[in-house]
Amino acid sequence: MIKSMTGFGRGIYQDELRTVTADVKAVNHRYSDITVKMPRRFAFAEEAVKAVVKEFTSRGKIEVLINVVSSAASDSDVRLDTALARRYYERMIELKESIPELSGTVDLRMISSLPDVMTLVPAEEDEELVQSELTEAVRRACESFDSMRTLEGSKLIADILMRNDLIEKTTLEIEEYAPEVSRVYLEKMKERMAELLGGGAAVAEDRLLLEAAVFADKSNITEELVRLRSHVSQLRKIASANEPAGKKLDFLVQEMNREANTIGSKANDINITGKVLLLKAEIEKIREQVQNIE
Repeated sequence: MIKSMTGFGRGIYQDELRTVTADVKAVNHRYSDITVKMPRRFAFAEEAVKAVVKEFTSRGKIEVLINVVSSAASDSDVRLDTALARRYYERMIELKESIPELSGTVDLRMISSLPDVMTLVPAEEDEELVQSELTEAVRRACESFDSMRTLEGSKLIADILMRNDLIEKTTLEIEEYAPEVSRVYLEKMKERMAELLGGGAAVAEDRLLLEAAVFADKSNITEELVRLRSHVSQLRKIASANEPAGKKLDFLVQEMNREANTIGSKANDINITGKVLLLKAEIEKIREQVQNIE
């Protein structure tokens, strides 16, 4: 199924410990580029989060934003360094014994206020549980994100197929008119020769036919028309395939444009040139749309 590379989705996971909100948004990109922004203490889950996103996308610049709100009274803990407190105490007693003039006592309040005796740290997390909660929120966001991309992709491909039909119609019109190019060229050449000779001499018919044959060979666009119609058919097949098609369509559109350019340069006919301009305009519109397809 054709999908757009752009989209947005939000997923929320909530339990008695925390509420996890994940936002996934994407824009066009030639390759897959996934960025995850979340609280640093959950960095261990980054690769698991990216793995979930990769299940839903093959390319695009994708940004995942994760916000976590704890439902517990506090998500911090106090770390006590008893060994350090004891060393502080021993050194203070040693100091008092060395300098008897010092007054005061060494008590709990004094020791507990000294550096690094009591430190506020994040509470220990069950990493496996947290990772499952984060990835579940991201998966829900990706499902919403994917629905938006699918809807947008259906609109893009409908427009592309409509323009593909116009290209096929114009190609057939050129194909029907192409045999007339040599005949028109021969008639114009006869008229031109008659003007130059002023009707005073006969124009060698075999010479004119030879010139017309050479022109017909140089301006033959049968191959290009066949290839262009083949590209039109391939585009329909790619559009109906159940896989990412952006890169294939991009290459195919380049080939269609190449054939249109060759037809315009070889045909050497004002009528065909006008139709080639229509072809190129529709091909360019398809190319712009293809840039949005995964």
